[in-house]
Amino acid sequence: MSDPGSQTVYESEVTQVGGQVEAFLGHGLLIFFQTDSPAELHDMSVLHTASIATDGPAPGDTIYLGDNAMEVLGVGSVVRDNLLNLGHLDLKADGRTEPKLPGDVCVRVGEIPLLAVGDTFRITRPTHS
Repeated sequence: MSDPGSQTVYESEVTQVGGQVEAFLGHGLLIFFQTDSPAELHDMSVLHTASIATDGPAPGDTIYLGDNAMEVLGVGSVVRDNLLNLGHLDLKADGRTEPKLPGDVCVRVGEIPLLAVGDTFRITRPTHS
């Protein structure tokens, strides 16, 4: 679960996991699109439906993939608009604080878990009092 000292800025439920997703995970990449995205994107993406969509990720936020938590290190310039408008996010386990591409969300180098239908994808932000 999330920390009580944080607020959820984005939360969705996984509705489909494309056949190529696991291969992309081997390269440290996980691609998200909302459920109603074009069919040609489905095979390489985790499809999801958002229940909370107030903001995109920022450095210092935490992304939860099911029960796995990852700190956001870097965020590209178009990530917020892509996530809020298209449900699109490219999660890269590359350890960068300056993203290579404007659509990248960077987390520590390491394994990204394979999601399943029904899992939660959530972004939380620390609240400062």
